[in-house]
Amino acid sequence: MRPVLNFPPALLLRAQAVRVVFFDVDGVLTDGGLYCGDTGETLKRFHTLDGYGIKLLQRAGITPAVVSGRDSIALRTRLAALGVVHLRLGTEDKAPAANAILAELGLDWSVSAAMGDDWPDLPLLRRAALAAAPPTAHAEVLAVAHHVTQRQPGAGAVRELCDLLLIAHGSYASELEAAAR
Repeated sequence: MRPVLNFPPALLLRAQAVRVVFFDVDGVLTDGGLYCGDTGETLKRFHTLDGYGIKLLQRAGITPAVVSGRDSIALRTRLAALGVVHLRLGTEDKAPAANAILAELGLDWSVSAAMGDDWPDLPLLRRAALAAAPPTAHAEVLAVAHHVTQRQPGAGAVRELCDLLLIAHGSYASELEAAAR
């Protein structure tokens, strides 16, 4: 099976060195809406395309990490199901949280990507070798993004970034071929 996706060569070159990806949650892994139940619980909607993309990253040796200002049982349950173990939840000061994850992994910002949608994500996006944002992100975030996804947040935007990284790392075509058998 022949891949149909393609990205600009300069973007692929920027993505080649990436070994860790920092994801925000609300407005990136979700559509940004907060659904509050009668008893005060917060419900979140995740998309399976994004989840499978995260699993493909892991198979390619790229570490997914989540740094979010919110924390919830729903979020922890979804991340556990995806095997995401590097996370910092409930933190508004995202740069120190991401720095701690980089230290755990023995990596630095030169091999990182980040995807966010609002001002608290700017410190990560400005430090990362590859900054990505969904099209609904705040204007200041869009201004620093190297890649703005075509897909919406919580509806494949994360998968689009994952696919970009897989293509840059040379594993996209073989994963596609294996899935199509």
